[in-house]
Amino acid sequence: MARLFRGASLGHTNGTSSSVSMPPAASSDLPSPFGPLGVTLSDADLRETAYEIFVAACRTTGSKPLTYIPQSERTPPSSTLSSSSSSSATTPSSLQRSLTSTAASKMKKALGLKSSSGKKASPGKESTPSKPARKPATVAELMRLQMGVSEQTDSRIRKGFLRIAAGQLGKRMESMVLPLELLQQFKASDFPDQHEYEAWRHRNLKVLEAGLLVHPLVPIEKSDASAQRLRQIIRGAHDKLLETGKNSESMQVLRSAVMSLASRSPDRSASDCCHWADGVPLNLYLYQMLLESCFDVSEDGSIIEEIEEVLESIKKTWVILGINQMLHNLCFTWVLFHRFITTDQVEIDLLLEADNHMADVAKDAKTTKDPGYSKILSSTLSSILGWTEKRLLAYHDTFNASNIEFMQGILSLGLSAAKVLVEDISNEYRRKRREETDVARNRVDTYIRSSLRTAFAQKMEQADSSRRSSKNQNNPTPVLSILAKDIGELANKEKELFSPILKKWHPLAAGVAVATLHSCYGNELKQFISGVTELTPDAVQVLRDADKLEKNLVHIAVEDSVDSEDGGKSLIREMPPYEAESAIANLVKVWIKARVDRLKEWIERNFQQENWNPGANRENCAPSATEVLRLINETLDAFFQLPIPMHRDLLPDLLVEVDKSLQHYAIKVKSGCGTRGSFMPALPALTRCEVGSKLWKKKEKPQNLPKRRSQVGSRDSNSFGLSQLCVRMNSLHYIRTELENLEKKIITCLRNVESAQADITNGLNITFQLTLASCQEGILQLCETTAYKVIFHDLSHVLWDALYIGEIASSRIDPFISSLDPVLETISSTVHNRVRNRVITALMKSSCDGFLLVLLAGGPMRVFSRQDAQIIEEDFGSLKEMYLANGDGLPQELVEKASSQVKNVLPLFHADTESLIERFKRLITETNGTSLKSKYPLPPTTGNWSPTEANTVLRVLCHRNDEAATRFLKKTYNLPKKL
Repeated sequence: MARLFRGASLGHTNGTSSSVSMPPAASSDLPSPFGPLGVTLSDADLRETAYEIFVAACRTTGSKPLTYIPQSERTPPSSTLSSSSSSSATTPSSLQRSLTSTAASKMKKALGLKSSSGKKASPGKESTPSKPARKPATVAELMRLQMGVSEQTDSRIRKGFLRIAAGQLGKRMESMVLPLELLQQFKASDFPDQHEYEAWRHRNLKVLEAGLLVHPLVPIEKSDASAQRLRQIIRGAHDKLLETGKNSESMQVLRSAVMSLASRSPDRSASDCCHWADGVPLNLYLYQMLLESCFDVSEDGSIIEEIEEVLESIKKTWVILGINQMLHNLCFTWVLFHRFITTDQVEIDLLLEADNHMADVAKDAKTTKDPGYSKILSSTLSSILGWTEKRLLAYHDTFNASNIEFMQGILSLGLSAAKVLVEDISNEYRRKRREETDVARNRVDTYIRSSLRTAFAQKMEQADSSRRSSKNQNNPTPVLSILAKDIGELANKEKELFSPILKKWHPLAAGVAVATLHSCYGNELKQFISGVTELTPDAVQVLRDADKLEKNLVHIAVEDSVDSEDGGKSLIREMPPYEAESAIANLVKVWIKARVDRLKEWIERNFQQENWNPGANRENCAPSATEVLRLINETLDAFFQLPIPMHRDLLPDLLVEVDKSLQHYAIKVKSGCGTRGSFMPALPALTRCEVGSKLWKKKEKPQNLPKRRSQVGSRDSNSFGLSQLCVRMNSLHYIRTELENLEKKIITCLRNVESAQADITNGLNITFQLTLASCQEGILQLCETTAYKVIFHDLSHVLWDALYIGEIASSRIDPFISSLDPVLETISSTVHNRVRNRVITALMKSSCDGFLLVLLAGGPMRVFSRQDAQIIEEDFGSLKEMYLANGDGLPQELVEKASSQVKNVLPLFHADTESLIERFKRLITETNGTSLKSKYPLPPTTGNWSPTEANTVLRVLCHRNDEAATRFLKKTYNLPKKL
């Protein structure tokens, strides 16, 4: 079977009845937690020493005397169980317990472990049809086989113990130092060769060194003479052969030193027990060797059927090794866990049983405060926790659907170890309130976050690699889009495969997982967004995929935390929104600004080159007007082609900017053309007539004519001629009419976009209000400006400079009317028919204003008598007739409305002077109060000419060629006769 976990040490050994190779004591990535021995003792050395202790302990508890049976007299391997009865009669019952197939182990069932007989052959291993191996007849025989001790070695050990017992009758084995006693019993001749004897002697001396000098139960003072002698003897044994005869001097010195050190008691009380193998960690290493005999050497991971009997016998070594139930529980937990590691981690039963024994260890930890035990406990559990966390901190690399059942066992074991370490060993935990610390939940939280971060980093590398491999393709998928898809799949896998297991210890396991993934992806997305300066297809795709991923992750988090105390609020707080749509919106706004800025630049650049000549196109509008609308149409097309999901939401931003741009164009169209006031002449000061005098000679040029305002009125450049002004009006009208088409286009595009619904335009204000208002205002202003420019600037020579100057009969309105004809021709042929009447109406209104200005503010060169009123009436009638054009001109009602002011004022010119004076006095009195008796204030000039307005009546009197009028003006206001 393939390895389940990376870095695990794998080993498989087969044994025979004579020589068995045991699995190594420690995996390469899992050192022993008991600490270094400090002496050069191999696993084989420790195993043989442990076997000697086991045999000695079992013999000590036997009920019959020790006897030695030579090898030649033993039952051959092929003998039946019944033929071994002779040896059974001379062997202690504890060693000779019969092992039959009916002696099924109760402990085996309690452990829930597979027996070696019940195991199937490992995949790939062929089962060779052969004679079944003979089962061991006794626990002693089974232990020999399990510990890999040869029959020859076993025979020598038993012979040695018989000799020891014969020499020290009645003395118990725990009162002896076994290596010392064995050294004295054997010589080189008892071994097959000198080399084996040397190795055996060296091992026993090293065991003495480990148990009495390096790891003594009772600490040794530096000045201890016995310890110094023992060190010298062990060092000297390397240089020359140690004489081990019973009466040899060197042996006596060795015995004296060893017994002096071994007989010391921890509580300094008198005792016949020797302490040579019960110091930590020597005793733990030896005990581990004994516990490992519980596993079948020929079957990786299986526990022997006779485990109950074997453990019962092993426990007899406790008195020599200084083991108690707590240390046994801890060691057995470690051995089960270690066996799981060294057998490919395929036997889940071993893992589960180690977890079961961990419960006993946890109970023990709460009942003792022994510092020695706590140190061993901490080291062992730290080793177990370290191994499990190495897998759990990256459980996506460790587990998959095929081995997911192992995850719960490893997780449970690791968390049990962590809980003991934190709750029963950690001082920091004791200082806290226990209810504030949930060890298992905190650890699982750490595992989830660590593993997901690791998995995310791997997905990131894969996505980057995928992008590089597809860079030569057309439109390769962006890295973060690939990553978003992979992370979505990873989140679903986490939810379905791992979260159900992790939820046992962490109720929000899936939520924590997706919150971690959300954070990891968010960090990458933030960096991506910070580097994006413009809207590109890749940027939009990444942001849309990020938004889709976020919705999936949040859904899992909310679903996982429905039953939590806070309803998942704490988890959601860990997931600040990506705001992908906001990022897209910001990029679109940048795009809009860039397009609008280019549009404004174009307007500025091309507006300066516009000549406003008619005939450039069918609409008689400026080419720049059609071009600016074309650019806006292109901008709208480009906007609706953007691969974004929120056209409707961002459309108002675009429309606002487009509206401002068009408004800017409309304002520039009318700018610089002037206003009505730009062309109106300044009104001269009031004067009175010099009655009866000749104002000027015939053909004499009038003097002191009121001047027009020069700032705009004097301009007559090509850009502001009549035809050009007409083109400007047409341009604004064209834009105004095209706005409706733009609005229809926008609605159609909105309905065609991918995300649109039928009611997509509901609530949207798709109008260009600023542009529409500016166009309407601009057309009105241009109509008025054009009219007043024509009347007061272009035709001033026939109106303001000539009409009614000198003899009234010879300076009538006919030249002015004749000059208006070509103006009307130009307007009619150039201006759009929907604007034409508005221009001509403005022209008539300005004509009437000019006519009134001549009559009321024409200066001292214009003098009228009552008889002239009829001529004035006729001239005004001719002016009206020109605009009516026999029914082909302006409508009658428009003409009447435009001429109503003149029509109201003209009767004043028919009135006699006395009635005018009385009217004036009455109007002044009504305006300023009844208390006025002598002094009449000069009424202000408002320009609102009316027969009921005092200033209008005063002006008629100023131009009245009448003595009474002159006297009144002289007396009342002392008006001059000349300017």
